Formats: sequence, C-alpha cells, structure tokens
Amino acid sequence: MLGGVLLVVAAGVVAAVVLTNQPGNVSNPGVRFAQETPSTGPAHRQGKNPMDDGFVWANYHYTKTRTGFLPLNVPLRPPFVKRWSVSGNNVLLEFPPVICGRSLYLLKNNGALYRISRLTGAVKWRKKLGNLAASSPACADNTVYAALLARDKGVDAGRVVALDVKDGRTRWSRPIASRVESSPLIASGQLYFGSEDGTVYALRAGDGATRWTYHAGGAVKSGLALADGKLYFGDYSGKVTAVQRADGRRVWESSAAGSAFGLQAGRFYATPAVAYGRVYIGSLDGFVYSFGSADGKLAWRHKTGGYVYSSPAVADVAGVGPTVYAGSYDGNLYAFDARSGNVRWTHNAGGIISGGPVVIGDLVFYSNLSRRSNGALGAATGRLVWSMGTGAFNPGISDGRHLYLVGYSGLFMFSTPEQARRDEQALKGTTTAKKSTKAAPKRARKP
Repeated sequence: MLGGVLLVVAAGVVAAVVLTNQPGNVSNPGVRFAQETPSTGPAHRQGKNPMDDGFVWANYHYTKTRTGFLPLNVPLRPPFVKRWSVSGNNVLLEFPPVICGRSLYLLKNNGALYRISRLTGAVKWRKKLGNLAASSPACADNTVYAALLARDKGVDAGRVVALDVKDGRTRWSRPIASRVESSPLIASGQLYFGSEDGTVYALRAGDGATRWTYHAGGAVKSGLALADGKLYFGDYSGKVTAVQRADGRRVWESSAAGSAFGLQAGRFYATPAVAYGRVYIGSLDGFVYSFGSADGKLAWRHKTGGYVYSSPAVADVAGVGPTVYAGSYDGNLYAFDARSGNVRWTHNAGGIISGGPVVIGDLVFYSNLSRRSNGALGAATGRLVWSMGTGAFNPGISDGRHLYLVGYSGLFMFSTPEQARRDEQALKGTTTAKKSTKAAPKRARKP
C-alpha cells in the first residue's frame, strides 16, 4: 500500500543518500528493438446512445501490454468542460476505472466497487467487496473482476471477486492467502495477478479455478503485462520476470541495478509496459529500465532523482517517435527515447509523481501527488497545456471523445464543448424515445 511508502519518502535525506550511491546509466544498443506499425484510433460505432460505441478499456493501462496509450484519429484537446462528477466522500481513489459497454467500473480504496454511467455519471450499483483495495478492476464478457488488499476488517489477506456487470451479483469469490495490490489482467478467459507473498496466479475467469501459480522471490504488487505468449512482472526482491502464459514456466529473470545500505532500493512496484520487443519498468532504485522481452537482456537504464513507482506509458505519437513516459518522486515527468533511453524532455511538476501517466492522442496526462492535481502535457514538448485542481496517483482514462479523470476522492467526466452538445442532443433523444415507447401501448388500446 502506498500510504506506508509516503512515510519512507518523508525521510528525504536517507532517500537522497541511497539514490546518489546507485550505479549509473547504461545503454546497450545491440539489444533488439522491433519497429511496430503505428496504431490507429478507435472506430466508434454510431448509436442512439453515444456510449453504444463499441469502445472497451478493459484493463489498467488500456492494453494487455499495459502501454497506457490510446491513439486517436481526431485529437482530444482543451478547452474541456466538466460534464459530471461522482463524489468520493473523502475516500482515496488511487487507481482509475475501466470501461465496458455504457458503464465505468471503479474500485475505491475502501473496497467498494461502483458501476457508473459513462453518459450521466449516475451510480447504477455499489458493492462493498472488502475493507481495502488499491488496484483497477478488469472487465470482459459481462463480468467485472476486482482484487482486494484486505477482504475484511482486521484480515491481512485479500480476495478476488467476479461480478455480473448488470446488477453486481457475485459470480464467484476466491480468497487469497495474502494481500493483492496487483491490478488483474483479463485475457482469453483467464485472469492474471500477483500477491504480496510473491505468488502469481492464473485463474479461470469463468469460475476462479486455479490454472497455475508461480512463486517469485518477493511481493508482486505490479500488474502483469502480456505479449507474445509471455507474462511480465516485477517484484520486491528486485527481479523482473517473464513466464509462459500457458503454464507459468519461467522464461527469464533479470535484476535491478542493486540495493543500497540494506534498504532494498531495487524493488519493483510499477506495472511494466511491453512494446518494440522491450519491457519498460521503473524501480525504487530511481532508474527506469528497458529489457529485451525475448531474453531479459538489459537494453538501457536511466537514473532519475527519486523513487519510480510510476508505471510507464509507451507511445509513438506522430512527429515524436517511440517514447517512454514515466514520473519520479524527484518531481519530474520524463520522456525517454524508447530505443536508446536518451531523455527527450523532462517536465518539472513541482511535486511527487507516483502513479503512471497515460497518453491520450498527443497529450500526456499525469497526477501530482504533492499538489493533489492532474495535468496534461504536449507529448512532443512536455509543456503544460491543461490542468485540474484535484488528483493523486493515476490520472484517468478516455474513450477518445471523453475524459474520465480521477481526483483525490472523486471521478470527473470532461469533453470538448462540441462533444458536450452532441451528448446533450443524444440524451434528449433517448429520453424522448423512452417516453414514446411507454405511451405507445395506451394509444394502441384506444377504440
């Protein structure tokens, strides 16, 4: 849980000593870098309800590879107008929601899972699943999956729950022997996540039955990334590991730069991102790393001035090229060349960046924990173009036409003024259609 981390970070002098005694930057240009065809933006379907668009953001950081990049055919840029908000009643929101169908699914830190209308912000249902949570849910096939740090008050162990998206009815519930802070990954009928006792689980999504487990050398707090039949994750022993998706067999294991003064600064909290034949991940030793996804060879590492809890986003924005975006406790958001690790730009946010940024079109959204705010930067320049006065860890998500941004304890929907007008017209049309449908039988019964 990041709350305990903040106490450690408060010892700034100790942290500075640790980080300045770490090994330096590394670049190994011979490690394979695979070019990829640039992704295109989502093709939204047209429906009477603007949220019947076929768009899905099913996992934390959008893709199964956890790149946190939503390419857009039409840029989504300010000015933005707030369309609705859902109050959090001062309950911390550490992770963003996911999107399936017309709804958002948001897991609050108090263990309550919400289904929220994408169009209106209305809460459709709320289910208290446990006492503590710090992860995003996942959704697929009319089911939403949530992982808990504590399944009940005073119980230092978690659980994973599958619920019907329509009414929140529990499909199955699986107690886990230790706490779970890993945002689950849903893929091809299986659910993957890690736990604090170092166990990585592959469960059958339909009933929660165990397919296989893998035992890492330290707590697995990160989410797992999936690419080319392999799952990638970091752990608190300072290792990054790739295992076969089919059976959990280890493919390779690589280490962080090392520990300092017994503080185990090489621990990995961040969820890795996989792109270009590389694995990108930040570490508590202050480095951002790039490993070859096939063999785990170190391609590069670059030192920041603070702990890197931030899960990186990887994007190929037109005119910029393949870039890794990650925040640091030194108060900077970094843009690294994905191939070489060279710094393209840095943005000084003036406060701790703990959560993972997301790239939506040509804007990089991030949260400032110290200032409790969110901001958007130009992906090419690192210049601030928009901000809002609430935020904490992870900034939010988008469907390409709307922004669903996470404040410190509330969820907010923003859009452009033009999209807001289109949504209002669609909403009026839906309301009129409902009234007409209800009135039709009465008219038909008249002589």
